[in-house]
Amino acid sequence: MPAKMQSYPSMTRYVITYFDQILAVAGSEFQKMRHDPVDLLTRAIQPALWLTLFGEVMAQVRGLSASNVGYLDFLAAGVLAQSVLFVAIFFGLSAIWERDLGILQRYLVSPAPRSALVIGKALSASLRGLSQGTIIYLLALMLGLDVNLSPIGILGAALLITLGASLFSTLSLVIACLVKSRERFMGIGQVLTMPIFFASSAIYPLALMPSWMQILAKGNPLSYEVDALRTIMIKGVDSVLGLPADFAVLTVLTALLITIAARLYPRLGV
Repeated sequence: MPAKMQSYPSMTRYVITYFDQILAVAGSEFQKMRHDPVDLLTRAIQPALWLTLFGEVMAQVRGLSASNVGYLDFLAAGVLAQSVLFVAIFFGLSAIWERDLGILQRYLVSPAPRSALVIGKALSASLRGLSQGTIIYLLALMLGLDVNLSPIGILGAALLITLGASLFSTLSLVIACLVKSRERFMGIGQVLTMPIFFASSAIYPLALMPSWMQILAKGNPLSYEVDALRTIMIKGVDSVLGLPADFAVLTVLTALLITIAARLYPRLGV
């Protein structure tokens, strides 16, 4: 038998093992969520406040959203993206905790490729992001928003949540690998979240921003997630940045950060 054909079974086994390792890491996060449903409920408070308090007040300001949708409809996707950001950006803290508890060392001595560990962490953040997405969809329906409930719309939103959570959780992991200290990590995380959120189109359109801020917003990955979510999630909303560009930016940045994090991850255990 040619050597090339003999390599196919070993390659198949490698791919299966690789995905098993990813799912094992993500599965541990699912177990945490399953045993702590109160955490999911408490995380629903912030988006509920944004939609019911901030949204209702700002809805009185004319011209704050696209002319063909109400401000609450406009805001819903921004609140969803914000919730995913806030869940994911502090995900690197769990890696520091795992180092302090000795769990990280067990990961690092395993034969699992570092990229599989990082993707598993990203998928873990995506599970929490999807739980937030479910809550916000339910809140949006309760408020009577014009939500797109078609299967393609829901699958598209789930994919965007997964990409957004993976991107920001991997960025968080890169920061954790560089600073290695819980105190420094918390400080940097708090400094990053507000500029990322407010320098995006989450709560106001790009057209209302001054020109210098529009440049920042177009370099902000959260703007692309919000733009795509708003287009897919709410009926009658057109993409400002273009859906292909939205998905391309999120995918490329996520792949780049996974590559960087896979190189840095072993240093966290030093």
